[in-house]
Amino acid sequence: MRKNTFRRIHPAPLAFGLALGCGTALPAMAADDATGKEPAHPPHAPEKSEKLAGQPQAVLSNPKGHGPDLVKEKDGTESEHWVVTASPMNTLRTPIGISRMPQDVLHTPQTIDVVPQILMQQQNVKSLDEALKNVPGITASVGEGEGGMSGDQFLIRGFAAQNDIYENGLRDFGVYTRDSFDYDHVTVIKGPSSQVFGNGTTGGAINITTKTPNDQNHIGASFSGGSGAYYRGTLDVSHKITDTIAVRLTGMGNESDMVGRDAVYSHRWGIAPSIIFGLGKKVNYTIEYFHQTDNRIPDYGVPVVTKPGASYGKPVTEYGVRRTTWYGTTFDQDNSNVDMLTGRLKWEVNPHVTVYNDTRGGLYSRYFSASQESCNAACTSAFFSSHPETALVSRIGGVGGPNPYQQDDWSVQNVSSAVANFNTGTIRHQMIAGVDIEHVYDRRRNYAYNNPGARRWANLLSPTAYIPGLDVGVGSLNPDNLVNIPNGVGRKEWKTSAATDVGAFFSEQAWLAPWFSVKAGFRWDHWSSNYSATGGVATTADTHLSQNQDTFNPNVSLMYTPNDHTMVYFNWAESTTPLGLYVTNSSEPLSPKNSKFAPERSRLYELGAKYSAFHDRIGFTASVFRLEKGNSLLTDPGSGSVIDSGDTQRNQGVELSASGQILKNWNMIATYARYDSKTTGGTPADIGKQVQYVPRNQATVWTTYEIAPKKPWNMTVGGGVTWREGVFLDPANTARVPANVEFDAVVSHQFGPNWRIAMNGYNLANRLNYGNLFSNRVTPSIGRAFLFNLSMTY
Repeated sequence: MRKNTFRRIHPAPLAFGLALGCGTALPAMAADDATGKEPAHPPHAPEKSEKLAGQPQAVLSNPKGHGPDLVKEKDGTESEHWVVTASPMNTLRTPIGISRMPQDVLHTPQTIDVVPQILMQQQNVKSLDEALKNVPGITASVGEGEGGMSGDQFLIRGFAAQNDIYENGLRDFGVYTRDSFDYDHVTVIKGPSSQVFGNGTTGGAINITTKTPNDQNHIGASFSGGSGAYYRGTLDVSHKITDTIAVRLTGMGNESDMVGRDAVYSHRWGIAPSIIFGLGKKVNYTIEYFHQTDNRIPDYGVPVVTKPGASYGKPVTEYGVRRTTWYGTTFDQDNSNVDMLTGRLKWEVNPHVTVYNDTRGGLYSRYFSASQESCNAACTSAFFSSHPETALVSRIGGVGGPNPYQQDDWSVQNVSSAVANFNTGTIRHQMIAGVDIEHVYDRRRNYAYNNPGARRWANLLSPTAYIPGLDVGVGSLNPDNLVNIPNGVGRKEWKTSAATDVGAFFSEQAWLAPWFSVKAGFRWDHWSSNYSATGGVATTADTHLSQNQDTFNPNVSLMYTPNDHTMVYFNWAESTTPLGLYVTNSSEPLSPKNSKFAPERSRLYELGAKYSAFHDRIGFTASVFRLEKGNSLLTDPGSGSVIDSGDTQRNQGVELSASGQILKNWNMIATYARYDSKTTGGTPADIGKQVQYVPRNQATVWTTYEIAPKKPWNMTVGGGVTWREGVFLDPANTARVPANVEFDAVVSHQFGPNWRIAMNGYNLANRLNYGNLFSNRVTPSIGRAFLFNLSMTY
C-alpha cells in the first residue's frame, strides 16, 4: 500500500532559493490518501532554473527531480514525499525575521513590504537605498540639522525613520550608506511600531535579514562592471563543518562614480563572516561580524529657487542648470568605518516555549565634511536676470554651514525575549515578553577652515571645487572660525551625546475561535539622554544638558483568518519620539531652548486584508490607514535649530500590492500607494497644506519572463517602472520637486546550472529625477546607466 504525504516549504525559510523566473508549478493533488481530505497547502513546486547564489534550491526531494521520494513507514507501507514551494515573488509567506514578531507577513496585522532576494538579484541591487526603491511610501532624505548628515536617511509615509533601521531585529545606530552584499531580504514594517521596537518608528521600521549559515555547502561569486567607471565584486561561501556547525562568509569590493553627477564617487569594501552552533538543534547560537569601509563624496544636490511670479520654488536644474553641477569643494569627503558584532541565541525549551537572546555591539568611525549650497534672494534675482552667469550660491547654508568633524561612536543593545504557545480550554494563546536595553555614545570633534569666507561663494552655473589657500585645521587653534552652534550653544570644538533606553514589552494573541483572534500589547521605556558642547571660544560657557522620558506605547489588533491563505485585520498602535532620540545623527540636538520639548506622539488606525492565492503563487494585499502625529518637531534648514511647531499632521490613504507567478514563466511584483496628507493644526498658515515629502501617488512594477528555460538558448527578460508624484519640500508648500519616473530593464542568460550573465539598464529614458530631498535643495538621481554582471554558484 502506498500513501501520499506532502511536505510544504515556504520561500522565506529557504531564503527565496528559487531561480529567476520561478519555473513551472506542479498540479495540485486531489486529496491525501490517508485522510481523504484536501491538504491544507496543496503542493506546487516550481522547476529549478537559474540558481540564487548560496541559497537552497526548491526542488522535489527525489534526487532526479522527476518525482517523489518513496519512504518506508513503520507499518510497512510506502509514502510518497513531495517537497513543494510557493513562488518566491509571493512575499506573504516571508517570516519577519524578528523574535518579537514570530509570524510571517501574511499573519502579521500591519502593512508590510518585502524586497526578496530574487528581486534584488534581478535588479542587481547594491545598496539599501536601491532595494527600497521597490517600496512605496519610502523617501530618501539626507536630512538637516546641526553637524550635517549623510548616509541612509529615510522617511516612511513622510515621517523620519533615520533611527529605525534594524538588522535581524537589532538597531543599527550608524550613519553610513549601507551596502547590500550581506542582505537576504529587506522588510519594511509600516506604521507606528514602538510596541516592538521602542521609541521612534513614527512611519515604521526597516529590518534587514542578513545571510547566515545553512545546511548546504556552496560557493558563489559575481563581478559587475559598467557605466560610471563601475567595478564591483562579491563573494558568498557557506560550509558545514559538522552536522551542527556551519560557517558563512560574504564579502564585497565596490568602486564607482555616479552617472549624471560631477565629482561624486564611492569606494568601499566589506566583509561579513558568521558561524552557527547547534544547526538544526533546539539550542543554537549564531555569531555574526560585519565590517564596511567607505570613502565617498557627499552630495547635497542643487538649490531650490522660486522664479518671480511662480507659486512655488523648483530645483535650479528645472531652469536649465546642468544636472551634473556639484557645489562642493576639494575638502568634501565622507569616510566611514563600521564594525558590528552580533550574537543571537535561540532555545526551544519545550514545544510550547522558545527563548531568545540577541546582543549587538557596534563601533562607528566617520570623518565628514560637506558643502551645503543655498541660493538666497540676491542669487535668485541674478539667476533670473539677463545675466544668470553672475548668480552666486552660498556653500555654507547661509549661516556658516557645518564644521568638518570626526565622529567616533559606540553602541550596545541586548534584547531578551520569550515566546509561549499554549491553550486554555478551547482558546489558543501566544504570549511574547521581554526586556530591551540599549546604550549609544557619540563623540565629535569639530574642525575649522582657516578662511571660511573663501569657500563661501560659488558660481551657480559653473562652480569651482578648488579654492587656493583653503585649509582645515584643529578647532582649538582656530576657535573663532568654528561654526556657531545655534540656540546659545556657541562656537564649540567638542560635542558629546549619550543615551540609554531600558524597555519592557509584552503582548498576547488569543484565538477566541479558530478563525478569529485578538492581539494586544504594550511597551514601557525609560529614555535618558544628555548632550554637551565644550571647548572652542572661551567667552561662551560650555553647555551641559540632559533629559529623561518615560514612554508607554500600546497596540491592539483584531484578526479574521477563515483559512491559512486569508487574513482581514484591524490595527491600532501608538509610538513616541523623544527629542534627542537620534544621537548619532545629531539631527535634533538638545539646546537650552528645546531640552524641555514634549516628545512627538503618533497614532495609527489601519484596516487591511491579505490573500495568498492560487496555491501561494500570487499574494495580494490591501490596506487603508490613518496616521496622526502630534507635537511635530521641525528643523530649520539653515541653522539646524529644532522648532517645537506644535503642529498636528495626518497622513491617510490606501496601499495595494500583488506579487508572485502570473503564468508558468512570468513573475511580477507591483505596488501602489495613494496618500492624502495635511497639517491639521498648529501653525495657522500651514493648516490644510500637504505634509512635506509625502507624495499623493506612488507606484512600482517589476516583471520578468523566462524564454525557453533549461534550453541552451534560454533567456530571461524583464523590466519595470518606479513612479513617485511630485512632493512639497516644506510645511508651507512653497517649494516642490517634480515627479520621478524611472524605467529599468534586465536581460540574462543561464549557462548550465552554475553560470549566469546579465545586463541591467537603469533610468533608460535618462529622465531628470531627484533622490535625496531637503527643505531647500534636492539631489539629482542617477542618469542613464548600464551594468554588466557575471555570476557563478556551485
